[in-house]
This record gives sequence, C-alpha cells and structure tokens, in this order.
Amino acid sequence: MTKDPAQYLAELKSLPKQHDFFIGIDSDGCVFDSMGIKHKECFCPAFIKHFELQAASNFAREVWEFVNLYSRDRGCNRFFAIQKSLQLLGERPEVRARGVHATSLLSLAAWLKEESKLGNPALEKKVAATGDAGLAKALAWSREVNARVEDLVQHVPPLPLVRESLEKTRMRADVIVVSQTPYAAIEREWSEHKIDGLVNFIAGQEAGTKSEHIRFATGGRYAPEKMLMIGDAPGDLKAARDNQALFFPIVPGQEEQSWQRFFNEGSERFFAGMFAGDYQKKLVDEFNAALPEQAPWQK
Repeated sequence: MTKDPAQYLAELKSLPKQHDFFIGIDSDGCVFDSMGIKHKECFCPAFIKHFELQAASNFAREVWEFVNLYSRDRGCNRFFAIQKSLQLLGERPEVRARGVHATSLLSLAAWLKEESKLGNPALEKKVAATGDAGLAKALAWSREVNARVEDLVQHVPPLPLVRESLEKTRMRADVIVVSQTPYAAIEREWSEHKIDGLVNFIAGQEAGTKSEHIRFATGGRYAPEKMLMIGDAPGDLKAARDNQALFFPIVPGQEEQSWQRFFNEGSERFFAGMFAGDYQKKLVDEFNAALPEQAPWQK
C-alpha cells in the first residue's frame, strides 16, 4: 500500500491526543527480530551487486553487517548506510589489494544533506531531475532491496511480550510506530500479525526522520516526562533526546529480556513518573555498551 506524501504527513501532524502519555516504537529489530534476515539476505547481497563489490564480497559483508547490525550506526537510514559502508570499505587495504576501489558517492552525500524524507519517492524525483548516475545506482539498489524484502521476509512474528506490551500501554498512552522502513513494508508486517490495530499511526521513512515523526505527532502537547521512545538503535535514542523524551532500549542480542523488562518494570515506572534519572541512565549505559563505535578490524 502506498500513501500520498502530503496527505500522509498531514495525518501524522493532526493525530488526536487521547491520553496524557505518548509512546513511539521502532519496528525492525525492536518489535520484529527481522534486522538480521533483512540485512544479511536482502540489503547486503544487493549492495555487493549494485556497487560491484564481488571481488571483495567477504569484506563488503563484514562491513555492511557491522554498520547496520553491530555498531553505533545500527538502524540508520539505508542511504546513510551506503555511504558509511563505502567509506569503511575504502579505508581497508585488503579491499584495495583486490583491485576494488570503494568510494563514497558525492551526489548521494549532497542529497542526504538536503533531503529529510530519505526514501525512494524523494530519490526518484531527484534522479528524474538530475539524471545523476550515482543517485540512479542507489535508487536501483533500494528498489531491489524492497523487492527482496517483500519476497523473503515473511512469517517473522513480533518478539515475545510485544503484543502484550502494546495492549497494556495503549490503554493509557497514544502509541505510534516510528520507523525508517518504507511504510508499505511496515504496514504489511504489522497487519500480517494483526498488531496494526494496537497503534494510532504507522510512520515510515516517507514521513521524515524519526525525530520529525515524534515532533509532528506530539506537537508540544505532552509533558517531556510523559513521552517515551522504545527502540533498538542509537537513532532511536537520538530521536528521543531531540524531543526531550525518555528512552527505553531493546538491547541487540537481548531482545526477549528487554521486552520482559519493559512489560514488568519499565512501563510501570513510566506511567508512575519514576523513569527519569538513575533508572534512565542505567538503561542507556547498558544500551551504549552493547554497540561499539570501532569495528574489530580497526582496533
């Protein structure tokens, strides 16, 4: 299902306030344990193909998975991921020794700075207007990624206690999905498992950044201590901080334990006004410790 961009954004900005509390929830890697299959089987193979990295495919896979799964860049926008991965590959002497010259795309870097709605619709318009070969390559890659995801990523249920947590929190909070995944993919996954009706809105990459999603949806109508972002990536933490909201991490590799902690403890503290301060700091420290800044080969 596609959305008219203007209407989609207007719907997000005009969401009615029904409760005093607000919760934003990421999707990939947070609600669904789908980051691994998407990046290892969909994003990375298409990355190797479209950017002609076959001769250094093992290094390309190592870099792509570090950037998107195991580092502080986990969960970043897919086009930022291209730039970061090409940069790291270009720095590796092993890659150059194989005759592969991975270079960042200057036109893509410029587009990333000027555009906030970093999805295929905006990139399609830019390619049509400029005819830039680098942007066209990134668009072809992104289209193949979407096709691979639609074909392969099915029957991945929500993590344990996600459904129960949504049912519990929606009685006291306005809840939306905050994601950089295309809307069609999120809507397909949430409706397949019949949890789309447990949130007020699904915000995908077409509606802007995660920080913008929260800002558009809240509009200054909620007290900061009554706003919470749940996510598995540093970008989710940034979105929370950009909006002075609280943050509950779904720690990569500890997803089940994290949701159990939220259901039994975190949600209760949030609604009781006992989340900020030492409890929040402990959660963030544990989360940051799980995602290094340096890759193993850089040490």
